[in-house]
Amino acid sequence: MSGKKKNAISPRRTEDYPEWYQQVVRAADLAELSPVRGCMVIKPWGYALWENMQAGLDGMIKATGHKNAYFPLFIPKSFLEKEAKHVDGFAKECAVVTHSRLEAGPDGELVPASPLEEPLIVRPTSETIIGEMYSRWVQSYRDLPLLINQWANVVRWEMRTRMFLRTTEFLWQEGHTVHATEDEAVEETLKMLDVYADFVENYMAVPVIKGEKTESERFPGAVSTYTIEALMQDCKALQAGTSHFLGQHFSKASDIQFLDREGNKAYAWTTSWGITTRLIGALVMVHGDDDGLRMPPRLAPTHVVLLPVLHKEADENEILDYCHSLKQELGEQTYHGRRIEVEVDARDLRGGEKMWQWIKKGVPLYVEVGPREVAENALYVGRRDKGPKERASQSRDLFVSTLHEVLDEMQSNLYKEAQAFREAHTVKIDTRDDFYQFFSQKEDDVSALHGGFALTHWAYDPEVEERLKKDLKVTVRCIPLQGEEASGICPFTGKPSPRRVIFAKSY
Repeated sequence: MSGKKKNAISPRRTEDYPEWYQQVVRAADLAELSPVRGCMVIKPWGYALWENMQAGLDGMIKATGHKNAYFPLFIPKSFLEKEAKHVDGFAKECAVVTHSRLEAGPDGELVPASPLEEPLIVRPTSETIIGEMYSRWVQSYRDLPLLINQWANVVRWEMRTRMFLRTTEFLWQEGHTVHATEDEAVEETLKMLDVYADFVENYMAVPVIKGEKTESERFPGAVSTYTIEALMQDCKALQAGTSHFLGQHFSKASDIQFLDREGNKAYAWTTSWGITTRLIGALVMVHGDDDGLRMPPRLAPTHVVLLPVLHKEADENEILDYCHSLKQELGEQTYHGRRIEVEVDARDLRGGEKMWQWIKKGVPLYVEVGPREVAENALYVGRRDKGPKERASQSRDLFVSTLHEVLDEMQSNLYKEAQAFREAHTVKIDTRDDFYQFFSQKEDDVSALHGGFALTHWAYDPEVEERLKKDLKVTVRCIPLQGEEASGICPFTGKPSPRRVIFAKSY
Protein backbone atom coordinates (compact mmCIF):
# COMPACT_ATOMS: atom_id res chain seq x y z
CA MET A 1 0.00 0.00 0.00
CA SER A 2 1.11 3.54 -0.69
CA GLY A 3 1.93 5.76 2.27
CA LYS A 4 0.50 8.75 0.43
CA LYS A 5 -1.55 10.99 2.69
CA LYS A 6 -5.25 11.16 1.83
CA ASN A 7 -6.92 14.52 1.42
CA ALA A 8 -10.50 15.66 1.11
CA ILE A 9 -9.93 17.32 -2.28
CA SER A 10 -8.81 15.43 -5.35
CA PRO A 11 -6.74 16.28 -7.29
CA ARG A 12 -4.29 18.10 -5.05
CA ARG A 13 -3.04 21.58 -5.87
CA THR A 14 0.27 20.24 -7.13
CA GLU A 15 -1.42 17.68 -9.37
CA ASP A 16 -3.96 19.79 -11.26
CA TYR A 17 -4.43 23.28 -9.86
CA PRO A 18 -7.31 24.41 -12.14
CA GLU A 19 -9.33 21.27 -11.36
CA TRP A 20 -8.40 21.53 -7.65
CA TYR A 21 -9.89 25.04 -7.66
CA GLN A 22 -13.15 23.88 -9.21
CA GLN A 23 -13.40 21.02 -6.73
CA VAL A 24 -12.82 23.32 -3.73
CA VAL A 25 -15.55 25.70 -4.91
CA ARG A 26 -17.95 22.76 -5.15
CA ALA A 27 -16.84 21.01 -1.93
CA ALA A 28 -17.08 24.28 0.02
CA ASP A 29 -20.62 24.67 -1.33
CA LEU A 30 -19.87 28.18 -2.60
CA ALA A 31 -21.45 27.99 -6.05
CA GLU A 32 -22.35 25.80 -8.99
CA LEU A 33 -22.82 26.27 -12.70
CA SER A 34 -26.22 27.49 -13.81
CA PRO A 35 -28.32 26.38 -16.80
CA VAL A 36 -27.28 29.64 -18.49
CA ARG A 37 -23.92 29.22 -20.17
CA GLY A 38 -21.14 31.13 -18.45
CA CYS A 39 -23.21 32.03 -15.38
CA MET A 40 -23.21 30.59 -11.88
CA VAL A 41 -25.53 30.19 -8.92
CA ILE A 42 -23.95 31.56 -5.76
CA LYS A 43 -25.15 29.27 -2.97
CA PRO A 44 -25.98 30.41 0.59
CA TRP A 45 -22.49 29.77 2.03
CA GLY A 46 -20.84 31.62 -0.86
CA TYR A 47 -23.36 34.44 -0.79
CA ALA A 48 -22.98 34.85 2.98
CA LEU A 49 -19.26 35.27 2.36
CA TRP A 50 -20.00 37.91 -0.29
CA GLU A 51 -22.39 39.69 2.10
CA ASN A 52 -19.64 39.88 4.72
CA MET A 53 -17.23 41.22 2.12
CA GLN A 54 -19.86 43.70 1.01
CA ALA A 55 -20.60 44.84 4.56
CA GLY A 56 -16.95 45.34 5.45
CA LEU A 57 -16.02 47.20 2.28
CA ASP A 58 -19.25 49.19 2.22
CA GLY A 59 -18.46 50.56 5.66
CA MET A 60 -14.98 51.57 4.54
CA ILE A 61 -16.35 53.27 1.40
CA LYS A 62 -18.94 55.21 3.38
CA ALA A 63 -16.31 56.22 5.92
CA THR A 64 -14.55 58.14 3.13
CA GLY A 65 -17.68 60.20 2.41
CA HIS A 66 -19.31 58.18 -0.38
CA LYS A 67 -23.02 57.42 -0.57
CA ASN A 68 -24.74 54.49 -2.25
CA ALA A 69 -27.17 54.80 -5.16
CA TYR A 70 -28.46 52.62 -7.96
CA PHE A 71 -28.39 53.17 -11.73
CA PRO A 72 -30.13 51.28 -14.57
CA LEU A 73 -29.08 47.86 -15.78
CA PHE A 74 -29.76 48.89 -19.40
CA ILE A 75 -27.62 51.44 -21.23
CA PRO A 76 -28.58 52.95 -24.62
CA LYS A 77 -26.09 51.90 -27.29
CA SER A 78 -25.50 55.55 -28.20
CA PHE A 79 -24.15 56.21 -24.70
CA LEU A 80 -21.32 53.72 -25.15
CA GLU A 81 -20.48 55.30 -28.49
CA LYS A 82 -19.74 58.66 -26.85
CA GLU A 83 -16.25 57.61 -25.69
CA ALA A 84 -14.27 55.92 -28.49
CA LYS A 85 -11.74 53.94 -26.40
CA HIS A 86 -14.51 52.85 -24.04
CA VAL A 87 -16.67 51.36 -26.77
CA ASP A 88 -13.64 49.70 -28.37
CA GLY A 89 -12.71 48.14 -25.04
CA PHE A 90 -16.12 46.66 -24.28
CA ALA A 91 -17.76 46.09 -27.68
CA LYS A 92 -16.87 42.40 -27.92
CA GLU A 93 -18.17 41.70 -24.40
CA CYS A 94 -21.57 43.40 -24.69
CA ALA A 95 -24.90 41.62 -24.38
CA VAL A 96 -27.51 43.52 -26.42
CA VAL A 97 -31.29 43.76 -25.97
CA THR A 98 -33.05 44.40 -29.28
CA HIS A 99 -36.74 43.55 -28.58
CA SER A 100 -39.18 44.40 -25.82
CA ARG A 101 -41.43 41.35 -25.66
CA LEU A 102 -42.14 37.80 -26.84
CA GLU A 103 -45.13 36.44 -28.70
CA ALA A 104 -46.20 33.02 -29.95
CA GLY A 105 -44.88 32.07 -33.37
CA PRO A 106 -46.63 29.93 -36.00
CA ASP A 107 -45.40 26.69 -34.41
CA GLY A 108 -46.23 27.79 -30.87
CA GLU A 109 -42.68 28.72 -29.92
CA LEU A 110 -41.94 32.15 -28.43
CA VAL A 111 -40.31 34.64 -30.79
CA PRO A 112 -39.02 38.19 -30.16
CA ALA A 113 -41.45 40.96 -31.10
CA SER A 114 -41.54 44.78 -30.96
CA PRO A 115 -38.00 45.82 -31.98
CA LEU A 116 -36.60 48.63 -29.83
CA GLU A 117 -35.96 52.00 -31.44
CA GLU A 118 -32.45 51.83 -30.00
CA PRO A 119 -30.71 48.67 -28.77
CA LEU A 120 -29.93 48.53 -25.06
CA ILE A 121 -26.64 47.23 -23.68
CA VAL A 122 -26.83 45.12 -20.53
CA ARG A 123 -24.51 46.96 -18.13
CA PRO A 124 -20.85 45.95 -18.67
CA THR A 125 -19.83 48.97 -16.55
CA SER A 126 -21.66 52.20 -15.79
CA GLU A 127 -19.45 55.19 -16.66
CA THR A 128 -21.67 56.30 -19.55
CA ILE A 129 -25.10 55.97 -17.91
CA ILE A 130 -23.85 57.52 -14.68
CA GLY A 131 -22.12 60.26 -16.68
CA GLU A 132 -25.45 61.14 -18.27
CA MET A 133 -27.03 61.60 -14.83
CA TYR A 134 -24.04 63.50 -13.47
CA SER A 135 -24.32 65.98 -16.37
CA ARG A 136 -27.76 66.84 -15.00
CA TRP A 137 -26.77 66.95 -11.35
CA VAL A 138 -23.53 68.94 -11.59
CA GLN A 139 -24.02 72.63 -12.32
CA SER A 140 -21.68 74.47 -9.95
CA TYR A 141 -18.49 73.95 -7.98
CA ARG A 142 -20.85 73.84 -4.99
CA ASP A 143 -22.12 70.46 -6.25
CA LEU A 144 -18.62 68.99 -6.04
CA PRO A 145 -17.16 66.63 -5.14
CA LEU A 146 -19.89 64.15 -6.07
CA LEU A 147 -19.05 60.83 -4.42
CA ILE A 148 -21.34 57.90 -5.29
CA ASN A 149 -21.00 54.12 -5.16
CA GLN A 150 -23.33 51.35 -6.27
CA TRP A 151 -23.55 47.62 -5.59
CA ALA A 152 -24.83 45.85 -8.68
CA ASN A 153 -24.41 43.08 -11.24
CA VAL A 154 -22.79 43.42 -14.64
CA VAL A 155 -22.65 41.30 -17.79
CA ARG A 156 -19.56 40.79 -19.93
CA TRP A 157 -19.94 38.08 -22.53
CA GLU A 158 -17.09 35.67 -21.82
CA MET A 159 -16.10 32.78 -24.06
CA ARG A 160 -14.10 30.85 -21.45
CA THR A 161 -15.50 31.01 -17.93
CA ARG A 162 -14.51 29.80 -14.48
CA MET A 163 -16.64 30.23 -11.36
CA PHE A 164 -15.96 33.50 -9.56
CA LEU A 165 -12.84 34.27 -11.60
CA ARG A 166 -14.48 34.95 -14.95
CA THR A 167 -18.21 34.59 -15.54
CA THR A 168 -20.65 36.21 -17.93
CA GLU A 169 -22.57 37.79 -15.06
CA PHE A 170 -20.91 38.79 -11.81
CA LEU A 171 -21.53 40.99 -8.79
CA TRP A 172 -19.49 44.04 -7.91
CA GLN A 173 -19.36 47.53 -6.54
CA GLU A 174 -18.44 50.48 -8.72
CA GLY A 175 -17.66 53.94 -7.43
CA HIS A 176 -18.00 57.00 -9.68
CA THR A 177 -16.88 60.43 -8.52
CA VAL A 178 -16.71 63.96 -9.95
CA HIS A 179 -14.22 66.65 -8.91
CA ALA A 180 -13.46 70.27 -9.63
CA THR A 181 -9.71 69.79 -10.13
CA GLU A 182 -7.29 67.24 -11.50
CA ASP A 183 -5.40 67.02 -8.20
CA GLU A 184 -8.59 66.19 -6.28
CA ALA A 185 -9.50 63.43 -8.75
CA VAL A 186 -6.02 61.88 -8.62
CA GLU A 187 -6.12 62.01 -4.81
CA GLU A 188 -9.50 60.24 -4.86
CA THR A 189 -8.19 57.55 -7.22
CA LEU A 190 -5.26 56.72 -4.96
CA LYS A 191 -7.34 56.98 -1.79
CA MET A 192 -9.73 54.30 -3.04
CA LEU A 193 -6.81 52.11 -4.09
CA ASP A 194 -5.63 52.31 -0.47
CA VAL A 195 -9.12 51.37 0.74
CA TYR A 196 -9.06 48.27 -1.46
CA ALA A 197 -5.59 47.27 -0.28
CA ASP A 198 -6.64 47.77 3.34
CA PHE A 199 -9.73 45.60 2.86
CA VAL A 200 -8.02 42.77 0.98
CA GLU A 201 -5.11 42.59 3.40
CA ASN A 202 -6.96 43.06 6.69
CA TYR A 203 -10.27 41.32 5.98
CA MET A 204 -9.22 38.72 3.40
CA ALA A 205 -5.70 38.18 4.83
CA VAL A 206 -4.27 38.43 1.30
CA PRO A 207 -1.11 40.52 0.76
CA VAL A 208 -1.21 42.78 -2.29
CA ILE A 209 1.10 45.06 -4.26
CA LYS A 210 -0.22 48.47 -5.27
CA GLY A 211 0.83 49.76 -8.66
CA GLU A 212 -0.07 51.48 -11.90
CA LYS A 213 -1.09 49.60 -15.02
CA THR A 214 0.75 50.09 -18.29
CA GLU A 215 -1.00 51.81 -21.19
CA SER A 216 -2.00 48.50 -22.78
CA GLU A 217 -3.58 47.29 -19.54
CA ARG A 218 -5.53 50.45 -18.68
CA PHE A 219 -9.27 50.59 -18.32
CA PRO A 220 -10.71 51.70 -21.69
CA GLY A 221 -10.92 55.49 -21.68
CA ALA A 222 -8.87 56.04 -18.50
CA VAL A 223 -5.87 58.34 -18.20
CA SER A 224 -4.37 56.11 -15.48
CA THR A 225 -5.39 52.79 -13.97
CA TYR A 226 -4.12 51.66 -10.57
CA THR A 227 -4.32 48.10 -9.31
CA ILE A 228 -3.75 45.81 -6.37
CA GLU A 229 -2.13 42.54 -7.45
CA ALA A 230 -2.10 39.31 -5.44
CA LEU A 231 -0.20 36.07 -6.03
CA MET A 232 -2.17 32.82 -6.12
CA GLN A 233 -0.80 29.42 -5.08
CA ASP A 234 -0.22 28.42 -8.71
CA CYS A 235 2.14 31.41 -8.97
CA LYS A 236 -0.22 33.39 -11.20
CA ALA A 237 -1.25 36.93 -10.40
CA LEU A 238 -4.82 38.04 -9.85
CA GLN A 239 -5.95 41.64 -10.23
CA ALA A 240 -7.91 42.10 -7.01
CA GLY A 241 -9.21 45.63 -7.53
CA THR A 242 -8.70 48.66 -9.74
CA SER A 243 -9.08 52.42 -9.43
CA HIS A 244 -9.16 54.65 -12.50
CA PHE A 245 -8.32 58.31 -13.00
CA LEU A 246 -10.51 59.18 -15.98
CA GLY A 247 -9.29 62.74 -16.48
CA GLN A 248 -11.86 64.74 -18.45
CA HIS A 249 -12.50 62.05 -21.09
CA PHE A 250 -15.87 60.98 -19.74
CA SER A 251 -16.93 64.43 -18.58
CA LYS A 252 -16.43 65.70 -22.14
CA ALA A 253 -18.22 62.66 -23.58
CA SER A 254 -21.16 63.14 -21.19
CA ASP A 255 -20.95 66.94 -21.00
CA ILE A 256 -20.34 67.14 -17.25
CA GLN A 257 -19.63 70.87 -16.92
CA PHE A 258 -19.82 73.25 -13.97
CA LEU A 259 -19.36 76.91 -13.12
CA ASP A 260 -16.13 77.33 -11.14
CA ARG A 261 -15.53 79.89 -8.37
CA GLU A 262 -14.65 82.54 -10.95
CA GLY A 263 -17.89 81.95 -12.84
CA ASN A 264 -16.20 80.17 -15.76
CA LYS A 265 -17.60 77.00 -17.26
CA ALA A 266 -15.27 74.01 -16.97
CA TYR A 267 -15.30 70.27 -17.57
CA ALA A 268 -15.14 68.17 -14.43
CA TRP A 269 -12.56 65.53 -13.55
CA THR A 270 -13.85 62.02 -12.85
CA THR A 271 -12.81 58.68 -11.37
CA SER A 272 -14.20 55.16 -11.18
CA TRP A 273 -13.14 52.14 -9.16
CA GLY A 274 -14.41 48.65 -8.40
CA ILE A 275 -14.00 45.16 -6.99
CA THR A 276 -15.98 42.04 -7.88
CA THR A 277 -16.96 38.56 -6.70
CA ARG A 278 -13.64 37.39 -8.15
CA LEU A 279 -12.34 38.23 -4.68
CA ILE A 280 -14.05 35.02 -3.55
CA GLY A 281 -11.97 33.19 -6.15
CA ALA A 282 -8.87 34.92 -4.81
CA LEU A 283 -9.70 33.84 -1.27
CA VAL A 284 -10.05 30.22 -2.41
CA MET A 285 -6.78 30.26 -4.37
CA VAL A 286 -4.71 32.01 -1.71
CA HIS A 287 -5.96 30.20 1.41
CA GLY A 288 -7.35 26.88 0.18
CA ASP A 289 -5.47 23.67 0.90
CA ASP A 290 -5.83 20.04 -0.13
CA ASP A 291 -8.69 19.58 2.33
CA GLY A 292 -10.76 22.49 0.99
CA LEU A 293 -11.35 26.14 1.80
CA ARG A 294 -9.94 28.02 4.78
CA MET A 295 -11.97 31.07 5.76
CA PRO A 296 -10.37 34.18 7.27
CA PRO A 297 -12.30 34.65 10.54
CA ARG A 298 -13.12 38.30 9.76
CA LEU A 299 -15.18 37.14 6.75
CA ALA A 300 -16.35 33.67 7.75
CA PRO A 301 -20.16 33.33 7.65
CA THR A 302 -19.88 31.06 10.71
CA HIS A 303 -17.03 31.39 13.20
CA VAL A 304 -17.74 28.25 15.23
CA VAL A 305 -19.68 25.11 14.36
CA LEU A 306 -20.73 22.86 17.22
CA LEU A 307 -20.96 19.16 16.33
CA PRO A 308 -23.05 17.18 18.85
CA VAL A 309 -21.86 13.57 19.14
CA LEU A 310 -25.14 11.71 19.61
CA HIS A 311 -24.48 8.01 20.03
CA LYS A 312 -27.13 7.28 22.66
CA GLU A 313 -30.65 8.66 22.68
CA ALA A 314 -30.46 9.07 26.45
CA ASP A 315 -27.63 11.61 26.08
CA GLU A 316 -29.22 13.58 23.24
CA ASN A 317 -31.14 16.24 25.16
CA GLU A 318 -28.29 16.93 27.57
CA ILE A 319 -25.73 17.30 24.76
CA LEU A 320 -27.99 19.52 22.64
CA ASP A 321 -28.83 21.71 25.65
CA TYR A 322 -25.09 22.07 26.32
CA CYS A 323 -24.47 23.08 22.69
CA HIS A 324 -27.31 25.60 22.57
CA SER A 325 -26.28 27.21 25.85
CA LEU A 326 -22.72 27.52 24.52
CA LYS A 327 -24.05 29.01 21.29
CA GLN A 328 -25.96 31.61 23.27
CA GLU A 329 -22.93 32.41 25.42
CA LEU A 330 -20.62 32.80 22.40
CA GLY A 331 -23.24 34.83 20.52
CA GLU A 332 -23.02 37.52 23.18
CA GLN A 333 -19.46 38.26 22.05
CA THR A 334 -18.46 40.35 19.07
CA TYR A 335 -15.50 39.99 16.75
CA HIS A 336 -14.35 43.10 14.85
CA GLY A 337 -17.82 44.60 14.95
CA ARG A 338 -19.69 41.40 14.09
CA ARG A 339 -21.53 39.12 16.47
CA ILE A 340 -19.81 35.77 16.88
CA GLU A 341 -21.72 33.47 14.54
CA VAL A 342 -22.25 29.94 15.87
CA GLU A 343 -24.07 27.02 14.27
CA VAL A 344 -25.19 23.82 15.95
CA ASP A 345 -25.11 21.02 13.38
CA ALA A 346 -27.49 18.39 14.75
CA ARG A 347 -28.15 16.69 11.40
CA ASP A 348 -28.60 12.93 11.45
CA LEU A 349 -25.22 12.19 9.87
CA ARG A 350 -22.12 10.36 11.00
CA GLY A 351 -19.82 12.57 13.05
CA GLY A 352 -16.86 12.20 10.71
CA GLU A 353 -18.96 13.07 7.67
CA LYS A 354 -20.26 16.25 9.29
CA MET A 355 -16.81 17.28 10.46
CA TRP A 356 -15.28 16.89 7.00
CA GLN A 357 -18.10 18.85 5.39
CA TRP A 358 -17.27 21.80 7.63
CA ILE A 359 -13.54 21.40 7.10
CA LYS A 360 -14.10 21.63 3.34
CA LYS A 361 -16.28 24.72 3.83
CA GLY A 362 -13.45 26.34 5.78
CA VAL A 363 -15.21 27.17 9.05
CA PRO A 364 -12.50 28.53 11.40
CA LEU A 365 -13.36 26.41 14.44
CA TYR A 366 -15.17 23.06 14.51
CA VAL A 367 -16.02 21.77 17.96
CA GLU A 368 -17.23 18.29 18.95
CA VAL A 369 -19.42 17.87 22.00
CA GLY A 370 -20.16 14.41 23.38
CA PRO A 371 -21.08 12.95 26.78
CA ARG A 372 -17.49 13.27 28.03
CA GLU A 373 -17.32 16.97 27.13
CA VAL A 374 -20.63 17.65 28.90
CA ALA A 375 -19.49 15.77 32.01
CA GLU A 376 -16.14 17.60 32.10
CA ASN A 377 -17.51 21.02 31.01
CA ALA A 378 -15.09 20.79 28.10
CA LEU A 379 -14.91 20.87 24.29
CA TYR A 380 -12.96 18.98 21.64
CA VAL A 381 -11.68 21.74 19.33
CA GLY A 382 -10.32 21.71 15.79
CA ARG A 383 -8.78 24.74 14.11
CA ARG A 384 -8.99 25.05 10.34
CA ASP A 385 -5.56 26.66 10.13
CA LYS A 386 -4.18 23.40 11.52
CA GLY A 387 -4.61 19.78 10.48
CA PRO A 388 -7.58 17.65 11.67
CA LYS A 389 -5.20 15.46 13.67
CA GLU A 390 -4.30 18.46 15.85
CA ARG A 391 -7.71 18.65 17.50
CA ALA A 392 -7.50 18.90 21.28
CA SER A 393 -9.66 18.99 24.38
CA GLN A 394 -9.93 22.22 26.35
CA SER A 395 -12.16 23.61 29.02
CA ARG A 396 -15.31 25.43 27.98
CA ASP A 397 -14.35 28.47 30.05
CA LEU A 398 -10.94 28.75 28.37
CA PHE A 399 -12.50 28.39 24.91
CA VAL A 400 -15.03 31.15 25.59
CA SER A 401 -12.55 33.53 27.21
CA THR A 402 -9.87 33.21 24.49
CA LEU A 403 -12.09 32.96 21.39
CA HIS A 404 -11.39 36.48 20.13
CA GLU A 405 -7.64 35.97 20.61
CA VAL A 406 -7.69 32.62 18.78
CA LEU A 407 -9.62 34.02 15.82
CA ASP A 408 -7.16 36.90 15.54
CA GLU A 409 -4.27 34.44 15.62
CA MET A 410 -5.87 32.42 12.82
CA GLN A 411 -6.45 35.58 10.74
CA SER A 412 -2.80 36.54 11.23
CA ASN A 413 -1.56 33.03 10.42
CA LEU A 414 -3.38 33.00 7.08
CA TYR A 415 -1.88 36.36 6.13
CA LYS A 416 1.63 35.33 7.16
CA GLU A 417 1.40 32.09 5.14
CA ALA A 418 0.27 33.98 2.04
CA GLN A 419 2.96 36.61 2.50
CA ALA A 420 5.67 33.96 2.94
CA PHE A 421 4.49 32.21 -0.24
CA ARG A 422 4.63 35.46 -2.21
CA GLU A 423 8.10 36.30 -0.92
CA ALA A 424 9.34 32.81 -1.81
CA HIS A 425 8.06 33.23 -5.37
CA THR A 426 9.21 36.80 -6.03
CA VAL A 427 12.59 37.13 -7.71
CA LYS A 428 14.73 39.80 -9.31
CA ILE A 429 15.65 38.88 -12.87
CA ASP A 430 18.25 40.75 -14.93
CA THR A 431 18.74 38.68 -18.09
CA ARG A 432 16.43 37.63 -20.90
CA ASP A 433 17.43 33.97 -20.61
CA ASP A 434 16.71 33.85 -16.88
CA PHE A 435 13.36 35.54 -17.49
CA TYR A 436 12.30 33.00 -20.12
CA GLN A 437 13.52 30.12 -17.97
CA PHE A 438 11.58 31.44 -14.94
CA PHE A 439 8.30 31.49 -16.86
CA SER A 440 8.77 28.40 -19.02
CA GLN A 441 7.17 25.19 -17.85
CA LYS A 442 9.61 22.34 -17.54
CA GLU A 443 8.95 19.22 -19.64
CA ASP A 444 8.59 17.03 -16.55
CA ASP A 445 6.52 19.59 -14.62
CA VAL A 446 2.90 18.51 -14.91
CA SER A 447 1.65 20.67 -12.07
CA ALA A 448 1.79 24.09 -13.81
CA LEU A 449 3.19 25.48 -10.54
CA HIS A 450 5.95 27.63 -11.99
CA GLY A 451 6.80 31.28 -12.25
CA GLY A 452 5.66 33.92 -9.77
CA PHE A 453 6.40 37.66 -9.54
CA ALA A 454 9.44 38.70 -11.57
CA LEU A 455 10.92 42.08 -10.64
CA THR A 456 12.57 43.08 -13.89
CA HIS A 457 13.68 46.29 -15.54
CA TRP A 458 11.63 47.37 -18.54
CA ALA A 459 11.99 50.38 -20.82
CA TYR A 460 8.21 50.90 -21.17
CA ASP A 461 8.34 49.39 -24.66
CA PRO A 462 4.90 48.10 -25.79
CA GLU A 463 6.49 45.81 -28.37
CA VAL A 464 8.29 43.96 -25.57
CA GLU A 465 4.99 43.65 -23.71
CA GLU A 466 3.30 42.16 -26.74
CA ARG A 467 6.15 39.74 -27.45
CA LEU A 468 6.28 38.45 -23.86
CA LYS A 469 2.52 37.99 -23.86
CA LYS A 470 2.74 35.99 -27.08
CA ASP A 471 5.79 33.94 -26.10
CA LEU A 472 5.10 33.27 -22.42
CA LYS A 473 1.59 34.58 -21.64
CA VAL A 474 3.32 37.00 -19.29
CA THR A 475 2.27 40.62 -18.79
CA VAL A 476 3.39 43.62 -16.76
CA ARG A 477 1.06 43.32 -13.79
CA CYS A 478 1.92 46.77 -12.49
CA ILE A 479 4.52 49.46 -12.02
CA PRO A 480 4.81 49.37 -8.20
CA LEU A 481 3.96 52.54 -6.29
CA GLN A 482 6.32 51.55 -3.49
CA GLY A 483 9.64 49.77 -3.19
CA GLU A 484 12.88 49.94 -5.09
CA GLU A 485 13.07 52.69 -7.72
CA ALA A 486 16.69 52.34 -8.84
CA SER A 487 17.27 52.69 -12.58
CA GLY A 488 18.79 49.92 -14.66
CA ILE A 489 18.88 48.30 -18.09
CA CYS A 490 15.96 46.51 -19.75
CA PRO A 491 17.18 42.96 -20.49
CA PHE A 492 14.96 42.71 -23.58
CA THR A 493 16.08 45.88 -25.41
CA GLY A 494 19.25 47.07 -23.69
CA LYS A 495 17.61 50.46 -23.18
CA PRO A 496 17.63 52.43 -19.90
CA SER A 497 14.84 51.52 -17.47
CA PRO A 498 13.62 53.89 -14.73
CA ARG A 499 12.74 51.06 -12.32
CA ARG A 500 11.78 47.42 -11.98
CA VAL A 501 8.21 46.41 -12.74
CA ILE A 502 6.29 43.25 -11.86
CA PHE A 503 5.83 40.65 -14.57
CA ALA A 504 3.67 37.56 -14.08
CA LYS A 505 1.24 35.19 -15.69
CA SER A 506 -2.26 36.07 -14.61
CA TYR A 507 -5.95 35.28 -14.51
